[in-house]
Order: sequence, then C-alpha cells, then structure tokens
Amino acid sequence: MDDRISVSHADGDPVSRHPIEFVERKGIGHPDSLCDGVAEAVSRRLSRFYRDEFGRILHHNTDKVHLGAGQSRPAFGGGSVVDPIYVLVGGQATTRVAGESLPIDDLATAAARDYLLQTVPELAPEHVVVETRIGQTSSDLGSLFERSDEPLANDTSIGVGHAPGTQTEQFVRTLEPRLHRELAAVGKDVKLMALRRGDHLHLTVAAAILDSHVEDIHAYRDVLAEIEALVEHHAETSVDYPVSVTVNNADDIDAGQVYLTTTGLSAEAGDDGSVGRGNRANGLITPHRQMSLEATAGKNPLTHVGKLYNLLSLRIARRLHDEHGATYSSVELLSRIGDPVTEPWAVDVVSTVSEGRAVRDAIVAEFGDLDDLRADLLVGRVPVF
Repeated sequence: MDDRISVSHADGDPVSRHPIEFVERKGIGHPDSLCDGVAEAVSRRLSRFYRDEFGRILHHNTDKVHLGAGQSRPAFGGGSVVDPIYVLVGGQATTRVAGESLPIDDLATAAARDYLLQTVPELAPEHVVVETRIGQTSSDLGSLFERSDEPLANDTSIGVGHAPGTQTEQFVRTLEPRLHRELAAVGKDVKLMALRRGDHLHLTVAAAILDSHVEDIHAYRDVLAEIEALVEHHAETSVDYPVSVTVNNADDIDAGQVYLTTTGLSAEAGDDGSVGRGNRANGLITPHRQMSLEATAGKNPLTHVGKLYNLLSLRIARRLHDEHGATYSSVELLSRIGDPVTEPWAVDVVSTVSEGRAVRDAIVAEFGDLDDLRADLLVGRVPVF
C-alpha cells in the first residue's frame, strides 16, 4: 500500500490558528439526525437478518430517509400532537433470495419505529407513521458481493477525517449529552452553533423545551437560564478562552412566541429532515475542514466506502493522536469501485507526526481492524453522525 500513500508534515492545526471558526452540531433529535439514526438502525437490522439467515450480509443501502413534519399544539403544562410525524424509508436491498421474498419492509418499518420511540421517549406510537419504499438492489452492485471472498468497494468515493479537533470542536461535541442528562426540560432536538472569533467563543443554542416540564412563561425562562449556566460550566472545563451564550434567540417572550414543544422535537410542527444533511461522521459540521459529502448513515457496512472510509479516516487520525501524540492529523481516503475495500486507490495524510513510517503503520493497522469496525457497527457501538 506504500506507493498509494502521501504523507505531509504539519506544524500544528491550521484551524486553531485561523482568526475565525464555525462549528455546528445538529442534536440527536434534529430532523436530519433522526433520519440518519433511522437509516443506520434499518441497516443494522437488515445486516443482522441477512447474517442470521444466510451466514453473511447481503447487499443493501438504506441511506434514503425523509422525514415530513407533523403538527402539534404545545401548551404550558402539556400539549398535544395533532398530526403524526411521517417517515419514509427508501433505498435498495436484497429483497429476494432463490426466488423467495424476504420480509424487508417489515424489518425496516419495525427498526425505524423502534429507533424513534427509543431515542425520543416523549414520542408515543401514534405520533409516528413509517412507510417503506425499499427497492430491489442493483444487479451490478449486488454482484460485488458475489465476485470475491474479499469485499469490493461498491463506489468510487472519498472519506475524510481529522483529529483531535480544536477546543471549539471538542466543546461543541461534548456539550449536547450533558444538556440531555442534566436538564429534564430540554427535548432531544438541540442545535448548537459555535463562532470563535480570535480568542472568544460565542455559542448559539436552539433547544426545544418540553411543555410538560414548564408551567408558565416564568418557568420557561428559568430553563433557558439553566441552559446558559450549564454551557458556562461546561466551558470552564473545555476551553481556555471566554465563552458567551445565547439560547433560543428567535423567542419573542413578550409576544408569547417561544420554542415550546410537546415531544421535544421541531419535527412535531413544521421542520422536515433528510439523511446526509446534518453532522458528518465525527458528529459535527465543520466548514473550515475538508469534508466528504457522503452520508455515512444507512450505507451497508461491508462494501460501501462512503461509510467505511469516513469512519476509517477518523480512526487513523485518532490513532495518530493516541499513539504518537499528534496535535493535528487530516486523513483523506479515496476508493475505486470494484477494488478491494482494504486497498484504497489513494491516501493523503497531513499530520504533526513527522515519521512517515508511523503514519503508514497506523493506516495499515486500521485497515487490518476493518472486521472489528464492521462488528461494532452491527451492534451500534460506532456513532456515525
């Protein structure tokens, strides 16, 4: 693989030295994130079914999920959902084997509903309608599963990752779990947008507040103050520069127009979603970085490099940080359709690690652990958005 690898030295993370930085995270309940989560849950369910029934994962890609918003009537003390959220699961899968139909639609529908109801406890079964439109997989792509004992890339694609990330990136990535864990009134739909200008960071938070947890406008304002306090506390242990925060900037308190929800989701009232429009594989949207536009969620874990190479690039960069103390590594992997997944067409690494052999060893090691990555994906141990 050595002749396909390019290694360049960097003297630090260029984004940390840039005068301005934008970092965004769409929370787990954002409509786009819900679509990513459904797509991945369906892929996991199908992968396990294929493995259990046929001894191996058959071809599928369920990365085409759309969410159509419902309608609600939130009210202090508790409101109601009027029209359910609609979720359409598309993509392709192996729907027949030896002339026999497989229960793909039933499996996909169950996986989607299970994911939504488990991820958002405030959702009731009647709040969600799931429809599946999964077609028979392409014969050309399906044949890549059959041609070789070694999985062959089913796309010519780019995977990109970096590590360890700037203070801003790490601050944003680690904040959302605390909001959900420590503030019961904050719904699952949280959007974070950080702006670092020089050595000052400003965070804008859009947080869906659960109406069942706030009795009136005064209690609502108290929740916003609690969010501000938590953000400031999180900043004390995450960043070395001052942080200011604005919560629910679109509110008009005097007019009674506030971000109050019944389910904790903007999807209950007017906000649609799609796979691939949100976070990249590292859980962030970082426009100052190289990024792949591939959707990681929902692609099959055996041959789809749009999934595997984004995750592998992250793992290579993190290995360079963990094992060699790299303060910055950027990794780009390029595949070519029909080539073995383990043999990338080209690899480009820029890192503070000066020893090229160490970089090459990290790449080889992560490709060697590819089966472990696949196994982790099947049980949901690897975040992909």
